[in-house]
Amino acid sequence: MPRTHIELDESIERLSILDAEGNVDKERDPDINRELLLKLYRAMVLGRRFDERLLALQRQGRIGTFPPISGQEAAHLGAVAVLQPEDWMVPAFRETAAEVWRGRSLESVILGNAGFNEAAALAPPGPNLPVAVPVGSQMLHAVGLGWAARYRGKDQVVLTFFGDGATSEGDFHEAMNFAGVYQAPVIFVCQNNQWAISIPRHAQTRSATIAQKALAYGMPGIQVDGNDVLAVYAAVAEAAARARAGNGPTLVECETYRMKMHTTADDPKRYRTDEEVEGWRRKDPILRFETYLKRRRLLTKAKIEAVDAEVREAIQTAVDAAETRMASLGDPIDMFDHAYAEMTPAIAAHREEFLAETAAAAEEGSDA
Repeated sequence: MPRTHIELDESIERLSILDAEGNVDKERDPDINRELLLKLYRAMVLGRRFDERLLALQRQGRIGTFPPISGQEAAHLGAVAVLQPEDWMVPAFRETAAEVWRGRSLESVILGNAGFNEAAALAPPGPNLPVAVPVGSQMLHAVGLGWAARYRGKDQVVLTFFGDGATSEGDFHEAMNFAGVYQAPVIFVCQNNQWAISIPRHAQTRSATIAQKALAYGMPGIQVDGNDVLAVYAAVAEAAARARAGNGPTLVECETYRMKMHTTADDPKRYRTDEEVEGWRRKDPILRFETYLKRRRLLTKAKIEAVDAEVREAIQTAVDAAETRMASLGDPIDMFDHAYAEMTPAIAAHREEFLAETAAAAEEGSDA
């Protein structure tokens, strides 16, 4: 029998609305009201300033290792701003700005990064899951939530975040396949920040885009400029509308960049160049959005300064509250006592290592 050709629709779109200089494509500019635009701007500034303060706290030994978000604020907030209160948000571990948008307090973030289990309590309660450190595991949870919503006839969509490195995990493919087969109302938002810790994007996959992986699972895929908050919002809004109409999942690839380290235990200078970082710095999502808002006369220099001052004050209030609360909570060393009924040699070794590190950090702080 002769070979036959199977026709496939393999086209993938890339969406960009706001370029690096803040110029906007007016035909594609989404209809976002003034209040939401300014709320997005404040949330992006808050995310950046909080990131900077958390890094300072970590270097001072006042919290533990954490994953910075600087550079990825647009990918977080443009996506999560689309959700309705009853929709689910399922984060990975680098979505601090999105979590705060959904109601998590800054104090809770600080407590969590300081090792206090009290931060695991979801406050306010609602359709949000806590962070998922195991890479890719949360996508399966998101699809389960989406399938349950569809089965029960609820008007809910589920948005889950993950990084480009997670697309190399089996969990990603299982979640995509199940969502495609059962038309679960799930929006898969890939934060392609170009690096899976120290593994570059090109060493992870031979695919020209991550978005095209959607085609294998029978769902739409789109690549967007992840440093363009308007493009992210527009793409996710389209995906949400599709999901609510019963037309299943979408994969949204946000091309962005992690400006800082993978976590504060990482040294990115060992695997990427200053020139690469500087090239992405010129694409800063906050600066371009700020330019856009100033051109629309929604921001002035005075307003910019006022927002910056206000978020810094909010952050300081949260730091003070968190550290006051830490003084009355249990010692983080207690976490080793409850992992197993009888402490294993490995856990005992980790416990001693933790004690040594905290003692060293305390001594270094007293000498400063």
